[in-house]
Amino acid sequence: MTTPTATARISSKKQTLEDAYSPPANFLEIDVSDPQTHGVAKKRYTDYEVRMKTNLPVFKLKESGVRRRYSDFEWLRNELERDSKIVVPPLPGKAFKRQLPFRGDDGIFEDEFIEDRRKGLEQFVNKVAGHPLAQNEKCLHMFLQEPVIDKNYVPGKIRTT
Repeated sequence: MTTPTATARISSKKQTLEDAYSPPANFLEIDVSDPQTHGVAKKRYTDYEVRMKTNLPVFKLKESGVRRRYSDFEWLRNELERDSKIVVPPLPGKAFKRQLPFRGDDGIFEDEFIEDRRKGLEQFVNKVAGHPLAQNEKCLHMFLQEPVIDKNYVPGKIRTT
C-alpha cells in the first residue's frame, strides 16, 4: 500500500487575473494612530484612535473609529483572559519607572514613548482580533466599535444570524 504524497492531496488551481485583483475573501485591518494627550498634572492621559475596517460577517459595522486609553486595552485583555479560551498576548509594559516624580523628561508623555506604546498596542489588538475565537467575543466588538465601553456589559458571544 502506498501513501499519497502531499502534492497529490492538494489540488492547485491556476490563479486568474480576476482572482488576483479581486478584494480579499476576508480581511480585518486595525490601525492604532493619532495619539493625543489630555489634561494636566495627575489627571493627564494619552488616548489613541482605533480604526477598524473589515468585511467579516461577525462585525455589525464594516468600518469604525473609536478613541481608547491604555486602561481600555487592559480592560479588553482582562475580559478575554477571563471569558475566552484563547491565549491572550501581553500588552506593552506599564512603564512605572517613567512615571516617577522628579524625572528630567516628560516620562510617559514623551513622544518616543507614546510612539513605542502605540506600535505595541496596535500589534496587540491585531493579534487578538485576528484570532477566530476572539472575533466572537462581545468585549472585542464593544472595544472596536462602541464609542463608550459599557464595563457592566454581560460577557458572551456575538450571535450572527
